[in-house]
Amino acid sequence: MTALYQSELSGLELLNRGKVRDIYAIDEEHMLIVTTDRLSAFDVILPQPIPGKGEVLTRVSSFWFRRMTGIIPNHLTDIPLENVVKNADERAILGDRAVVVRRLKPLPVEAIVRGYIIGSGWKDYQKTGRICGITLPEKLRLADKLPEPIYTPSTKAELGAHDENVDFQHTIDLLGRTLAEQIRDISLQIYTEAAAYALDKGIIIADTKFEFGLDEEGRLHIIDEALTPDSSRFWPADQYHPGISPPSFDKQFVRDYLETLDWDKTPPGPELPREIIEKTAQKYREAEQRLTGR
Repeated sequence: MTALYQSELSGLELLNRGKVRDIYAIDEEHMLIVTTDRLSAFDVILPQPIPGKGEVLTRVSSFWFRRMTGIIPNHLTDIPLENVVKNADERAILGDRAVVVRRLKPLPVEAIVRGYIIGSGWKDYQKTGRICGITLPEKLRLADKLPEPIYTPSTKAELGAHDENVDFQHTIDLLGRTLAEQIRDISLQIYTEAAAYALDKGIIIADTKFEFGLDEEGRLHIIDEALTPDSSRFWPADQYHPGISPPSFDKQFVRDYLETLDWDKTPPGPELPREIIEKTAQKYREAEQRLTGR
């Protein structure tokens, strides 16, 4: 399987090269998003790609976007790639990694929903008994299922910086109450419905994050990616046990490896062993197969 660490497309202006995605201008209303095989962990881009990862993320996001059209519109268009990328060799390199999307105004909040306590939420809970200002029951264990999903937004940091958990009031101050509440309520609805679907496929969605944008009329759209192994924690339901960090279908596998290293989580990221790269690629593919049946 080939890997694409960085895209280089002729005839299109590069607007942004993020942690994972390269974004190109098409016209005033459309952009091309290329989801590369770069892997970001602890907000640091690692030096090696995960072969096929970008294609998995693109297909899984498109799968979820289309399932949730009854809840919220998304940024996808029906414009075929060959209308935008004229060079056949470049299209072949991109594979399923590229989609043409509407240009929308991105909002400066990452909408995080947690159904289980893990990661930074677990660390905050250990210190304060709360996550993002939400008080939780006492004596929760690592990876315990929460009584109900909670909305725990974070800032959307610039490249190279770390996102920070914030309380809901912070998002009201940024966006206004009506829009902040709309994002919260839709995020919880999407997570609840997706988690039930995934559980039927043998996957627990422990938590996930969404990003949103506005069109010219101020209508809310979901953008970027949705419920992928990069934006979520996926656990195999048949191996889940509270009290331990469960095995996963996502990049938590890489995070767990990186935690064993003497690395301060600042650039440059460390080289990954071949077996870690291959195992991670396998986990991404299995998550797609289980969720989509592809």
